[in-house]
Amino acid sequence: MPTKNLLVRNKILLGLAIGWTTLIGVLCLIKSGELPPIHIAGVDKYVHFTFHFVFTILWGYYALEKQKVTKLQNILIVVGYSLFYGILIEFLQETLTTSRHADIHDVFANFAGALTAFLIFVLLKYTNTKNKYRKP
Repeated sequence: MPTKNLLVRNKILLGLAIGWTTLIGVLCLIKSGELPPIHIAGVDKYVHFTFHFVFTILWGYYALEKQKVTKLQNILIVVGYSLFYGILIEFLQETLTTSRHADIHDVFANFAGALTAFLIFVLLKYTNTKNKYRKP
């Protein structure tokens, strides 16, 4: 029974990660005029940060569940994929759309979101490791 629950959880995580990745692509490539206007200075950078923060959390958690071992280098690989995906989206915005353009600041916001998620994984690993060695 626990194995079945683990498989279901992994499938849900994978579905969420794929869905989130697809959502990022769609929202970043549709005409910006089709999105509701938000009048907050720099909102675009907050959105990019959030997109890649959640991207890294979902794919990182999925990677950890598949491996059953907390290896931070696997999360770093996810951060690399997040950076690559963000750069790919910027390239596609510049080449395939007329209402959007590539912005290096978006890439920095993407990386900041992914790096923040990585730091949370580091903090959780450090906390879990520290708690293992505490005397009851």
